[in-house]
Amino acid sequence: MDDAGIYAREYELLDCWVQLGIAQGRVISVSFPDSPEADASEDHDLLDRIDAYLEGVEASFTDVTVALTVPTDQRGVLETVRGIPYGTEIGVEKVTSMTAGLDSESDDDLRLVRTALADNPVPLLVPDHRVRDGPSAAPAPVVGKLRAVEGL
Repeated sequence: MDDAGIYAREYELLDCWVQLGIAQGRVISVSFPDSPEADASEDHDLLDRIDAYLEGVEASFTDVTVALTVPTDQRGVLETVRGIPYGTEIGVEKVTSMTAGLDSESDDDLRLVRTALADNPVPLLVPDHRVRDGPSAAPAPVVGKLRAVEGL
């Protein structure tokens, strides 16, 4: 992916658009607006892959290059979440214990995980909807639909 710009496509299943921000070949944002930016293009291979995913094709987006523009401690959490396989759900405590340097017995570390999930700049690509008891950066109705697609 060596393109840059804003790409968006409307998805009836989600009842909204999926909008991608791409810079220097890296996805920097994923959002779910009611309408896209005026200059957004609907033509992008990643949007084609999202089409297939929403139609029930098991998909992993771990090969997509993302730019996680978040604090270092949150980046570790999001990298852990990115590795949660399709159709699998885990809890905040498990994410905390799986993230290097964090302790699931620490309230501060559990809070850090929740903050990282809520501030996730690329939901769907970093599938925070697979964390059953954590917040998501995607709107709640979208989270419910993504979970349903994966049978969660």
